[in-house]
Amino acid sequence: MTFMRFRALLPLTLAAFAAGPVLAADQAGTSTRADLAFVNRLTWGETAEGAGLNGKSRQAWLVEQLHPGDDDGLPQRVQAVIANLEISQKPLEEIAVETREMQLAIRDARKDTKSDDKADTQDVIKPYRQKLVSLAVQAQTRSLLRDLYSKNQLKEQLTWFWLNHFNVYARKGQIAALVGDYEETAIRPHVLGKFRDLLTATAFHPAMIQYLDNRQNAADKINENYAREIMELHTMGVGSGYTQKDVQELARILTGVGVNLSGKPRPFAGLARADYRTDVGRGGLFEFIPRRHDYGDKLFLGQAIKGTGLEEVTQAIDLLSRQPATAHFVSRQLAQYFCCDTPSDSLVEAMAASWKRTDGDIAAVLKTLFDSREFDQSLGTKFKDPMHYVLSAVRATYGGRVIENPLPLIAWLNRMGELPYGHETPDGYSLTAASWSGPGEMATRFDVAQQIGGGARNLFRPITPQMLAGLRANLAANPQANGQVILEPDPQDRTPAPALQQTAYYAALAPTLSSATSTAIAQGGSQVDRNALLLSSPEFMRR
Repeated sequence: MTFMRFRALLPLTLAAFAAGPVLAADQAGTSTRADLAFVNRLTWGETAEGAGLNGKSRQAWLVEQLHPGDDDGLPQRVQAVIANLEISQKPLEEIAVETREMQLAIRDARKDTKSDDKADTQDVIKPYRQKLVSLAVQAQTRSLLRDLYSKNQLKEQLTWFWLNHFNVYARKGQIAALVGDYEETAIRPHVLGKFRDLLTATAFHPAMIQYLDNRQNAADKINENYAREIMELHTMGVGSGYTQKDVQELARILTGVGVNLSGKPRPFAGLARADYRTDVGRGGLFEFIPRRHDYGDKLFLGQAIKGTGLEEVTQAIDLLSRQPATAHFVSRQLAQYFCCDTPSDSLVEAMAASWKRTDGDIAAVLKTLFDSREFDQSLGTKFKDPMHYVLSAVRATYGGRVIENPLPLIAWLNRMGELPYGHETPDGYSLTAASWSGPGEMATRFDVAQQIGGGARNLFRPITPQMLAGLRANLAANPQANGQVILEPDPQDRTPAPALQQTAYYAALAPTLSSATSTAIAQGGSQVDRNALLLSSPEFMRR
């Protein structure tokens, strides 16, 4: 089958989407198919080996996923790759100081360089850009490897969900140096715990403080950016009853919350008020600066808050976490992510009731969702966003085979518009099908399906110095690409296309395929075509 003939299937695939879901859980016919739909929903996709529920009942498997242990069960090779990353070996303070010093070197070089001779500054600008690109790619690599190979799949899905909910943008300022630690310390430890702890961890992390400009928030110059977004996007939601006055009062509460990237104590800190602290966040990076704080009393969400300093932030987080509007808003987003684009009000109400009963216990709220009839009926119908599509395609095609080179994965996600840490605005990526299912987006998926189904050249080839040199050369030629310029496949690479139809996953999936899909796959002229047709089918596009 030629490439053009393959692309000609696009209208047929779009028509199948328009016709509605291919498989719903109550149409599955056997418990095996229903379990496959269940696993595909709560993981990053079934693997080629078809482990399913690992011989457990659905409820027993779910309990393990909702309450995972510390061991993610990563293969030794994956653990080694993660352990060797700079972001895994150096504390955030050291990384931040190094990048800050490079930034200062650029500033000094610009001062010493004549305006008509900017080329002299490239010797200090290039290493800085490469450093930030490297740190961002390392964070993406660690996250994606865990998604692919962790046994705690629900934990990994939620890590992505909360990263998106509490979005930061790597390309803003120095945030690329902070995103790895942000995911590692502010998000991952709390994804199945209390929402209040998660909100607190993000609020005190330097990545969030920098991203939403709270470093510039001072008593004499109020900046409302973070205060507005924490209410609009992180907690209560638009139209939930808070007022502009509440935003202003929260901004006053957040004055003085900042970041110190110098690695040195701020001069005269010892002479400040007793509430000067750096131990709330990550070591010396988070700081509270009393002289920048508004110590006046505030009235926030109807509650009087005395002007005591940093303790005001804790009180505000308590109030926001326990608002009924927060329970409803966040529950609806969780239902939208795990169940359906338009969850019913009754489902959201049930989840919010669990939230109130357990004081925002995320695992308990999710248990209510996963036990609901609405969730069960939705299985097999939720359209995959690019993250779900790429990761599920790699897991279904290659299973436990450990990838050596994460750059193709990053490139596919970048091309499909859902690069980790790549969303510029604080609202995060869309959770609904409409944003990802247009003709242009589907054509891109077809291209990616061919690459994955065709052996995914470069994916299993270790990164060589030559690859890195080529990547740096491409970056120098195109600085705006943010490092996401991936080398073309080596024409000498003869990696064979895997026989996807011979996997345990395909054996479980085959009975759910429509006759049109089965016929199209059978008519594929090569193994690459057959793989690509399966990965492009309406059935595979849903979870």
